[in-house]
Amino acid sequence: MADITVDTKGLACPMPIVKAKKALDSLESGQTMEVLSTDKGSLNDFTAWVKQTKNEMISHEEENGVYKFLVKKG
Repeated sequence: MADITVDTKGLACPMPIVKAKKALDSLESGQTMEVLSTDKGSLNDFTAWVKQTKNEMISHEEENGVYKFLVKKG
């Protein structure tokens, strides 16, 4: 279960990342954030962003066109 859920469905890049970054900044190290997105480019975007920011991608899945990412703050 994530500490926070960020719903970015319907938003295009770069807004999902912008919203996710803002939410992640409010978390403590070790807490988790779930991000929901419908942007097809979000998988590549989030994978690259998580690597750049030293956070950890715990899981990602796609269900009915909605991408779910679970990110752990580093």
